[in-house]
Amino acid sequence: MGLTGCSSDLTSIKKEAVRAVAAGDKAGVGHLTYNVIDSQVLAQLGEDANPRVPHDRFLVVQIAVTNSSNVDNPIPAVELVGDSGQTYNEVADGTGVPNWLGVVRHVGPGQTERGAVAFDAPAAHYRLRFTDETMNSEILADLPLSYAHEQLHDAMVPTTELPNVTAPTGSQKTKTK
Repeated sequence: MGLTGCSSDLTSIKKEAVRAVAAGDKAGVGHLTYNVIDSQVLAQLGEDANPRVPHDRFLVVQIAVTNSSNVDNPIPAVELVGDSGQTYNEVADGTGVPNWLGVVRHVGPGQTERGAVAFDAPAAHYRLRFTDETMNSEILADLPLSYAHEQLHDAMVPTTELPNVTAPTGSQKTKTK
């Protein structure tokens, strides 16, 4: 006699929905809390005669990771997830990445580690996938596409700031509604 209504098939287990937060908001998962501080899209890494050139673009993300437990914990790898589901792993070589967090990393009890993670991916909208120290839980941080910091050949791309311009002498400003 067989049992009905029971299944050991893992596909029948309802998967918990993955939470998402905006970049800059705290993303807590397990004993680790992540925070995206800033991101840059770069055409190259390094400013010497032989800069590192990406296949697509370097996306460098400054993050902070806080450990709320009373033991030292590893900081798992971060993954870049595109809207289509395409994923990108962190670059394993931090040459030219300012304040690189590294590949083997940890955070002490009650401490916060800050640093940069880098990816080689096409310019697009992404989410960062953060996991807990056991890699059993995850949370996503929305990372909007922004070229505000994109550097091309050591020159900052202009922002939307306008220069301080004064009106010519004798002209009058009028208010209109």
